[in-house]
Order: sequence, then structure tokens, then C-alpha cells
Amino acid sequence: MNPTRLFVLSALAKRGAMYGHQIRRDARIDRAELWSDVRPGSLYGALHRLEDEGLVRALRTEQEGRLPARTVYEITDEGRRELAALQAEAFEEVRFPPDPVDLALATASDVDEATLRGHLEDRVRDLTARLSRLDRLADRRWPDQTPADDLVLEHARLRLRAELEWHGLVLDQLGKRGAA
Repeated sequence: MNPTRLFVLSALAKRGAMYGHQIRRDARIDRAELWSDVRPGSLYGALHRLEDEGLVRALRTEQEGRLPARTVYEITDEGRRELAALQAEAFEEVRFPPDPVDLALATASDVDEATLRGHLEDRVRDLTARLSRLDRLADRRWPDQTPADDLVLEHARLRLRAELEWHGLVLDQLGKRGAA
């Protein structure tokens, strides 16, 4: 399942014809990078690939003053079928990609406890900062925020809390790792 394709097709299906910068702006406004693998910079390439595949089509090119020309795209009927297939795949796919920290921890028998603890505490600080940022976002609404957006944000927050809980468990057990 390609999340960028899903994002572009769903944006065009939901909001109608748009040009690439509008789709990129929507990704930024929706904070897509916080809750998905969608990177705003990848949207233009995806848009062109979708056009090559007949899933979107160029409607017209617009130019205002000295600004660069912009091509306005719309989703095709085939694009709507692809969107439905991508959504179904996304709902059916449960993805927990392996975290490299697990491999590093499993192979860290030669790393002294203080160094390992430092690495894990750095990760805890990073995870805590990410959670704090999501907590602040939850307190502020963005344009067109829906109840589904609230659920997506809460999903990301719960996953970060679970990561922090696991890191706490590892830090508590660091002294015991050689005793097993």
C-alpha cells in the first residue's frame, strides 16, 4: 500500500480539482508527516506518476501574473477505483515494522551499561518531545479538522506512549541483562 498515492487520490476525490501546490499545502496543514509516511515533497512526483497511469488527468494550466504556470488535476474514474482499493488495503494491513532498536539491544552484550542507558535515555527524550508536540497539536484545531483526524492523532499519541512505556521497562531492567 502506497500512502502517498492514497493521500493524493483522496485529496482530489475529497476536495475536487487542484494543482500540486494545493495538495502539498493540504499535506502540510493536515500534518500528514506526523501520522503517515507521506512527505509533502514526494507529492509532485506521485502526481505525475498517477497521471501517467491514467488515475488523474490534467484539466488545465493556469498562470497568474509572473508566477509559474500550474497544472490543475482531477481524479479519474479509474483513480476512484484505485483509491477504493488503496483504502481497503490500508484498512486490512496491520503494519508494525521492526524497530532497529530491538536488534541493537539484542546484540549489545558488549556495550557497557552506562553507554546503553545513555542511548536509551536519548531515545526517551526524543519520544517525549514527539509526544509533547502531538499533545500540543491535540489542543489546537487546524482547518477542516474532522473527528477522524482526532482519532488519527490519538492513535499516534497512544503508540508513542507505548514506546515510552517499553523504554521505561528496558531502562529498569538494564542491570539485570547480564544475569539471565
